[in-house]
Amino acid sequence: MRPVAVVAASAVSALGGSLHHLSAAVRSPEPPSGLRLVPEAGLGLRHPLVGCAALANDAAIPDRATRLLCSAAHALADELERVWPDFREQRVAILVGTSSGAMPSMLAAFAARDAGTPLDPRAPATYFAPVSALASALSLPHAPRHQLLGACASSTLAIGLGARWVDAGHADLVIAGGYDALNPLVALGFEAVGALTRAAPQPFRAVRDGMALGEGAGLVALAAPRTGLAARGHVLGFGASSDAVHVTAPDRSGSGLVRAARHALDDAALAPTDIELVSAHATATAYNDAAEARALTTLFGSRPVPVHAFKAVIGHTLGAAGVLEVLAALAALEHDVVPATPGAGPFEPEFGGELPARVRAARLRTALKWSAAFGGLDAALVLGGPEWRRRASPRARVPVVLSAATPTIRAEAREAAQRVARRPEVVERADPLSALVLAAAARLVADSGVELRPATAVIVGTASATLESDERFDRRRRAGRPVEPRRFPETSPNLCAGVCSIAFGLHGPALSVGTGPAAPWEALLLAHDLVADGDVERAVVVAVEDAGPVVADVFGAAGLPVPERSARAALLSRGSEGPVLDRQVLAARASGLHSAEWPSA
Repeated sequence: MRPVAVVAASAVSALGGSLHHLSAAVRSPEPPSGLRLVPEAGLGLRHPLVGCAALANDAAIPDRATRLLCSAAHALADELERVWPDFREQRVAILVGTSSGAMPSMLAAFAARDAGTPLDPRAPATYFAPVSALASALSLPHAPRHQLLGACASSTLAIGLGARWVDAGHADLVIAGGYDALNPLVALGFEAVGALTRAAPQPFRAVRDGMALGEGAGLVALAAPRTGLAARGHVLGFGASSDAVHVTAPDRSGSGLVRAARHALDDAALAPTDIELVSAHATATAYNDAAEARALTTLFGSRPVPVHAFKAVIGHTLGAAGVLEVLAALAALEHDVVPATPGAGPFEPEFGGELPARVRAARLRTALKWSAAFGGLDAALVLGGPEWRRRASPRARVPVVLSAATPTIRAEAREAAQRVARRPEVVERADPLSALVLAAAARLVADSGVELRPATAVIVGTASATLESDERFDRRRRAGRPVEPRRFPETSPNLCAGVCSIAFGLHGPALSVGTGPAAPWEALLLAHDLVADGDVERAVVVAVEDAGPVVADVFGAAGLPVPERSARAALLSRGSEGPVLDRQVLAARASGLHSAEWPSA
């Protein structure tokens, strides 16, 4: 991939409401902390250590996640108006990621349903509602907008795919990033599965006991390098993969992260020896840090590469984590520093990197940022500094064909899926949304007779996402009872794609997308680009809606068409045997307000 410039950026986090606050923290001699004990946050945590962003109330935007994203959008628009006054006249696309979307509004809607009161029409309780507000905040009401539901890797994916779109000429400017707000459903879920610290995050330390949650939003404006337009840094390469091992625990070898990193390095035409800083995922949980330590050793050998673990400073901001950590890495490259990370005590035995407690000066040109997520999703970016000048070749893109497609199915058909899947026990344990995805994928395999080789992606398009599962999980909290740890993973819209990759043994990226009723076409568009760019050989695309009474009420209150509970699947492949997909048609339909007819092979 040719270098893509970051021409403007914005950040909202526990450190403050501007990119300046984040950059100052990266350069600080000792790492500051945005983490505070905040009992009044209303999260219900036993140890409420969180990275809470300072955010003014706004009666016009009741949803906190939407306010975070709009705050970042206003700051980005201000900078773009200074450096690129006519940016709105360009071909602009919006690509953002999130873990929980408008969850604050969803929880309010669940409570309103319990009380039998009308849902608040000012705060649509959907995963994609904040993205519509983002387009308005940027004064780009007609720009195509897409949302990735890739859990904690969402904004890393958004930046990587956005850079690819610029490189391919699909847009002149891509606004990419991510957001998430603190909320009790997610907070109590992570506490229930034992992922939260009781003291402070200690990434890569032997004594670590978990992470602190945070919230925030970050956006970057991506464009081809051009004369007269300064760059904050560059995106040089992108890669993504799936562990295909477990829905929440990482592959303990770290091989998924390594695959994503090597793909990103190949994309950038660089080698591991060229990387001078690693922006780690570093959740400070036992298994994740151990797996990441092994990945570092596999990729860099005995070289003690400098590592930055930013979640220990701002908390784990979920869908915003990737973009905020990218911005921290770019600040380090711009100011030639290896940032400091909080922590003390001996390191994880397998950690061979350098994790300085105080900032140090260093001439840096490149960084690697990688992220991991529920469902086994891994994503990586190779970053270059503001003065990056090395040229790279454009990617060779290939035609993509629709190899097979299924009719609509409405039954889970677990027995049929178990007969086709490589790991039938995964099908047996699947939640209702994942079971629908598995049934559609199994029908696709059975009807087409195609073997799904490991280099296959799974892209799920869904407008309603996990609304039904969210409400089921949250009932116990609303009733004042402890939440069920085993049910928490079902609240992640990314889970169903990950379950499919695990059941069929697929190592291509597995994630969900959805910005409204056109979600099936968004999934087809994203899958098309992954295949066309050579990231995967094939992609299974599943359009699914686990729609029940909750979805009916939420969508009805928002004035949206209420989907039916159903699933259907398609297989995209390289080559010419089958109908060749026209990307322009896919992009047009993916940007529409209503879904169009599902393609047939």
